Amino acid sequence: MPNAYHASIEGAQHGAKSLEQFLDYAKASGAAGAQPSNYMLGDGKGGLRKAKEIRSIFEGRGMRLDGISAHCPFWVHTSAWTGTKSGNPFIAPEVAKLSPDKIEAWHEKYLLKLMDLAAELGVKSLPMFWGVAFGWEVASGYPWGFWQGAGFDLVKEGQERFVKKTAKLRKAANERGIKLCHEIHPGTGAMCADDFLMLVRICDNDPCLAVNADPSHCWEGESWESRFLKVGPYIYAAHIKNFVIRPGFPLRAMESSWPKRAMQFTDLPSGDLNMQRYVELLLHVGYRDRYCKLHRCESAPLVVEAESAHKDLDFCSANGIRYTADQLCWPAAAGSFEEGMGA
Repeated sequence: MPNAYHASIEGAQHGAKSLEQFLDYAKASGAAGAQPSNYMLGDGKGGLRKAKEIRSIFEGRGMRLDGISAHCPFWVHTSAWTGTKSGNPFIAPEVAKLSPDKIEAWHEKYLLKLMDLAAELGVKSLPMFWGVAFGWEVASGYPWGFWQGAGFDLVKEGQERFVKKTAKLRKAANERGIKLCHEIHPGTGAMCADDFLMLVRICDNDPCLAVNADPSHCWEGESWESRFLKVGPYIYAAHIKNFVIRPGFPLRAMESSWPKRAMQFTDLPSGDLNMQRYVELLLHVGYRDRYCKLHRCESAPLVVEAESAHKDLDFCSANGIRYTADQLCWPAAAGSFEEGMGA
């Protein structure tokens, strides 16, 4: 019986590598597939490489194309209206100089082209996250009340803003059969399961709205189990990532140095999360079957995103790939273990 999953790797953290270098590294580390970032698919001239060329690069290495990581451009698109500079590292300098509405328009146009490329490549799940469509006050997660008052309702305004700003992208995704897989994450358009379900509701159950499961962002009260049971039917992509919480340190503090922060991403084997239980839950909520039906394949990717404030990135990621291939990719049960009892 084939394995339920295969080991893959996310490309955003490896942006210093070209697509070819990234795939060579992934294959040498034992990955069966890879999820390049949108930047790795650039042609070096401000556009995107041809689908035929990208397909040839993957096929020549015997690697599966397990989606395209498009977190940064989607986040900038839905956050630019705030005037934030926090997206500037992901924007070309000439684009960053534009007004917020022009930055948003530029990214909308870029994302439409990226979805055209994805459709041509047969990629139907785009891991991403929506930006702070509700504003930074609401994204803080703290009720400065102050979210609602005389003549204003920041949540309602955010709902209207989200529906309007994402309409063209959602329409394009649906026309191409693409799932936009939001990674539920602090400081985004949906920070918990209920936030995501709210987005689905205000968009009239738009079928392109999906989830990229990542348990490493469940560190402020909502467990990975409660989160992904709630949004299980929407999971069309999955990352494998672990973390630790250092007791006695504030989870929210103005500290940019990762080694000093309370929550730290880690290698897969030593974090606080039980990775076995996590991938079992993904199977339970139907991720494998849902992904395989959408892509007409036999196994779903577990996309490694192992990071560490202390360990070399390539070392940490390669360790994560081996761990995933050895420990998390196994044949799924065909039925209950009780069925053969007493036979």
